[in-house]
Amino acid sequence: MKTDTIFASIIDRYSSIKNSNLYGRYITYNDIAPELENLSSEFLVEKIGESVLKTPVHSVTFGNGPIKILGWSQMHGNESTTTKAAFDLFNLFVSEKQQAGISAIPEKCTIKIIPMLNPDGAIRYTRENVNGVDLNRDASELKEDESRILRHCYEDYKPDFCLNLHDQRTIFGAGDTNKPATLSFLAPSMDAERSISGNRKDAMQLIAAINKDMQQIIPAQVGRYDDAFNLQCTGDSFQKSGVPTILFEAGHFSNDYFREKTREFVAISILSAIHHITENDFSKLDVEDYFKIPENEKNFFDVILRKAEVEGEVLDVAIQFEEKIKAGKICFDPVVKKIEKDLSFFGHQEIQCEGEKVTDLAGGAINENAVVNQILLKNNKLSIKVVENVQ
Repeated sequence: MKTDTIFASIIDRYSSIKNSNLYGRYITYNDIAPELENLSSEFLVEKIGESVLKTPVHSVTFGNGPIKILGWSQMHGNESTTTKAAFDLFNLFVSEKQQAGISAIPEKCTIKIIPMLNPDGAIRYTRENVNGVDLNRDASELKEDESRILRHCYEDYKPDFCLNLHDQRTIFGAGDTNKPATLSFLAPSMDAERSISGNRKDAMQLIAAINKDMQQIIPAQVGRYDDAFNLQCTGDSFQKSGVPTILFEAGHFSNDYFREKTREFVAISILSAIHHITENDFSKLDVEDYFKIPENEKNFFDVILRKAEVEGEVLDVAIQFEEKIKAGKICFDPVVKKIEKDLSFFGHQEIQCEGEKVTDLAGGAINENAVVNQILLKNNKLSIKVVENVQ
């Protein structure tokens, strides 16, 4: 059975596969702890260390094959989509184990995933850990407990492939188009010259294989990250040490601010990677197929008011949702970022104002950096908010 048929079938049945206990953007250790306890005996759950605040960090291992794959999620505490996808994959490995393209995985591969590397950042919903350190810039100094946990796991496990699992902001498009980068990938550089050989070439070819599968599901919505070398970054460090390493970035899908649809695409892309590693067929693809993936562009805002009259001028107003924790939930504050004539950006939502006056609710001018939950357009109230319409 072709991979596009396998993966399309899984997408069609995804609601029965996903871990419905994990939902939304705010995923903490308290959310995943019972899920770890409830995993079947087919999984080995191990405590591999503790965060700065002594929260456990676990790994989950599946399969007993000779090819070793290591993945880690929520290295940045506010990037939880890949964590949800990982637990969905755990369900899938059990419920779909007789499925063509999946049945051979546990015999050929051993897969170890760290679902939440940065639990202290997760509870605070911050990129950094509790000490304010970006763990993805700590690969050389290893100052932080969580960085050392990952490095020790890497050195003890000796993986053949590494999967570095992240989220990206809604500002990214898949190239200079009006398509969001719902998924993005990178084969990190292993030197300042961005050399292409050995394990990095393997990573590029594997990404090309993943992209080929994902184009059948989210056509023109896959991007590629810039590959400037930084040895402080974990992916670059592991690539330099000789292990094919891939960066996965979960991005925006239409109206999916809770990343419930994107989690499906992430899970399928990880499964695609594992499948092609298992089949050892990715080397058939050309490195040029990797470079044909459009490079990410920062060309989106969440909302753009087109041709709005602001203080007597007809301008475009760009609004970006900023994520904040309020009463234990993630809220999306709409903040005005740019007010300019004919903005050359795309909006995930675009409101055509047709030269009509736009003000705040008091009739005052809209200014940059203002939070605008509601505006007046044609003297009618208009709410600027995240609307959840993805099941």
